[in-house]
Amino acid sequence: MGPIARLALAARYGFGRIVPEPFVVAVGLAALVVGAALLFGMAPSALLDAWATTGLWRLSVFAMQMALMLLFGGALARAPAVEKALSALVGLGRGPRSLVAIVAFASACLGVLNWSLGLVGGALLARAAGIRARREGMRLHYPILCAAGYAGLSVWHGGLSGSAPLKAASLDGQREVLGAELASRVGALPLGETLFGPMNLVVTGGLVVLAPLVFAAMVPDHDPDPRPCPASFVAPASAERDGETGGLLQRIEDAAVVSWVLALLLGAGFVHRIAAGRFDFDTVVLGLWTAAVVAHGTPSRFLRACEESVHSCTGVLVQFPLYAGIMGVMAASGLSAALATGIAAVGPGGFLPAVFASAALINLFVPSGGGQWAVQGPIVLEAAERLGVEPAHALLAVAYGDQWTNMLQPFWALPLLAITGIRARHLVGLSAVWMLVAGIWILSTMTWMGA
Repeated sequence: MGPIARLALAARYGFGRIVPEPFVVAVGLAALVVGAALLFGMAPSALLDAWATTGLWRLSVFAMQMALMLLFGGALARAPAVEKALSALVGLGRGPRSLVAIVAFASACLGVLNWSLGLVGGALLARAAGIRARREGMRLHYPILCAAGYAGLSVWHGGLSGSAPLKAASLDGQREVLGAELASRVGALPLGETLFGPMNLVVTGGLVVLAPLVFAAMVPDHDPDPRPCPASFVAPASAERDGETGGLLQRIEDAAVVSWVLALLLGAGFVHRIAAGRFDFDTVVLGLWTAAVVAHGTPSRFLRACEESVHSCTGVLVQFPLYAGIMGVMAASGLSAALATGIAAVGPGGFLPAVFASAALINLFVPSGGGQWAVQGPIVLEAAERLGVEPAHALLAVAYGDQWTNMLQPFWALPLLAITGIRARHLVGLSAVWMLVAGIWILSTMTWMGA
């Protein structure tokens, strides 16, 4: 058994005993941040305003978007045609290790294209691979597949949907985040210097290559205690309909033309958004919705699939408001700025690693790439200017730190946990092993190319 497989086994058992449910983590973080804000001198009335007036509800639209993504993504995964297509893709794997490698590589590639595609696509692939492994009797620990499906969130901020690089690419975006004076000094940071610059191409390209290798190496030759995917995933489908049959109303509910009318309306909107260059989260949700309607064929089958998927939205709807409140208190109290400001005292040689570390820490409390850049961007770029560090490299250090601790932050894992049916304690230890390897790669590359 290789060293990575031994480390993964130790992480499975160790983290499985100490990692609480994501809801408990969210409550603990909220209590910690509120206590720290009071110690930081924030007035109770201002704290309550930041928490309950502007904080808790600031992610309401995003929570709805995420819930719809889970609903339609889960419904799509339950369509027979999609199950066959995913099975064919994971069928390229010849054994446990190649199956895990396929999921990790696909998730990372999708994450580079778009973070939400990486999240839902990786989860659906992990689920399909787990079903195949269980049906064929492979001794494969299902949570390894799920952790591999989560790999896309460890590369996304260096990809095409990276919030900080996209925001900084225009002078208007720079003014919005940095203010007019600093933006005029720093200027816009073209994508050719950030996303398509040499350092990011090496860092992100290396992560995409490393992910399948590392996750495949986590699979031991003889797993002593493999946990298969839930038995309900491979159970025969329930009967199409119980009760009376026939009648005009039922024929309407089962009429494919109703689904095709809706699919035409949704699909036209999807194509319009793509043609307009608006490949954002709403576009991904719209695409999943269209695909789910088409894949099920009739309104009744689509609605039944949605009813089976709706439970997956619980974690998002309950916990996103808590994280929104945490973000509100962190920003209003100055805690985020205080954490970021500490890097200004670091010399040029250790600046990028310090930025990376501070971004990784802040991401645990402010799990939003755009929100984190709004907090850290002005402080980091002003310090970079003073120290003579390339601003594009400083921006990328923030992006890498933000994506790195996604492997520990249960906020982004909620959709994957819902789709794959596993618990956070079964995922975090394995994703932490990948996080360790990814961190070594990122830091060594930044030190080499960012000096």
